Amino acid sequence: MPRLPTHSFLVPVLGIVLGLFLATGSVLAEEAVRPEVGKPLQAAESLIKQQKYPDALAKLRVAQSVGDLTPYETSLIDQLRGIAAAASGDHQTAAHAFEAVLAYGHQPGAARLAMIQAVIGQYYQLADYPKVVSWVKHYRSEGGTASETLALLPQAYYLANDFANAAQSLRDMIKDEEHLGRVPTESQLQVLANSSLKLNDRAGYNAALERLAASYPKPEYWVPLLQAVTARAGFADRLALDGDRLALATGVLTTAPRYVEFAERALQAELPGEAKVVLERGFSAGILGGGADGERHRRLRTLATARAAEDLPTLTTTEREAAALKDGNGLVNTGLAWLGFGDAAKAADLIGRGIAKGGLKRPDEAQLHLGIARLAAGQKDQAIKAFQAVQGGDAADLARLWELHARAPNAGSGTGR
Repeated sequence: MPRLPTHSFLVPVLGIVLGLFLATGSVLAEEAVRPEVGKPLQAAESLIKQQKYPDALAKLRVAQSVGDLTPYETSLIDQLRGIAAAASGDHQTAAHAFEAVLAYGHQPGAARLAMIQAVIGQYYQLADYPKVVSWVKHYRSEGGTASETLALLPQAYYLANDFANAAQSLRDMIKDEEHLGRVPTESQLQVLANSSLKLNDRAGYNAALERLAASYPKPEYWVPLLQAVTARAGFADRLALDGDRLALATGVLTTAPRYVEFAERALQAELPGEAKVVLERGFSAGILGGGADGERHRRLRTLATARAAEDLPTLTTTEREAAALKDGNGLVNTGLAWLGFGDAAKAADLIGRGIAKGGLKRPDEAQLHLGIARLAAGQKDQAIKAFQAVQGGDAADLARLWELHARAPNAGSGTGR
């Protein structure tokens, strides 16, 4: 399951609210303030600039004690109290102070939106998620567009265990983003995936994972996607090798047992060149060769190397014999062998010729392998077309994942040199 992003959102109150508050150069610039109120206010303002927040709050209490305050004087006190309290970590006091300023209602548009953001930030820090939801909606209704603030709506729903609204608000948000030609953020897709999982919406969860893998390709997203296909009951064993290839290409293959399993499958499929290449990668990465199983890894590499050395000189003859057959099965198989030895262009050519010749035992799997070979050869667009041509069963599910990988930034194949 993807990690729920930890949102560091706390509106930089001193940078936004105080900046707007002091834009005129003084807290006393808009209306008349009595000297007995203005003096401690000016002192509090100066102390806030010096980051002496407890002292500033003390001066504000002096101003508050004057009595018979005008609404404007009260608003000034509340605004400075909110800034000082927020900066010192008293988020409850800050939230109430900023709400009081908003109720006064004399801020210009930009300052008012910044103040609403400040309120949202305080309630987020207090984990009062229903208040966050309410204020984000209010912010949006007043024309607020800051994406970081709007992104708190589905997160607040999620953290309040309202997963249905979290998922729906994210779907709406993502639709708007895509309408503007923007890619949804990783955070949005993470929360959507987790919300769907909490709702036991497996289809929604997998769809969100696929979008994460496509836009933000990381092993943590590919692990559950691959498992959903390759670990399900009835999955065809002969396709496990294609799952291994995708695991290697997406960075999922990270443990010695998985490298060994991949190599053993390749040897069983009579693809010693691929087994040798995979084992060499494991040794180069420092994954194989150490620990209690190190000797076993070395023996397996010796076996794969010997069999690859025997197989490579025969491939040209095998290719001629396959070309003479009535069906294309031999060409497809020989193409896979060349792919294992790292000649992806030759592999793609042979597999393509085999498909064109016809009479294949498993045409959809041949299309899958054609796509893998073309991707390894750098023929991305043609690879995607090949994956899209796969129609049936487990092969089609794997092909969809391969296509997803092919569309990702810097996509490549884990097959070949």
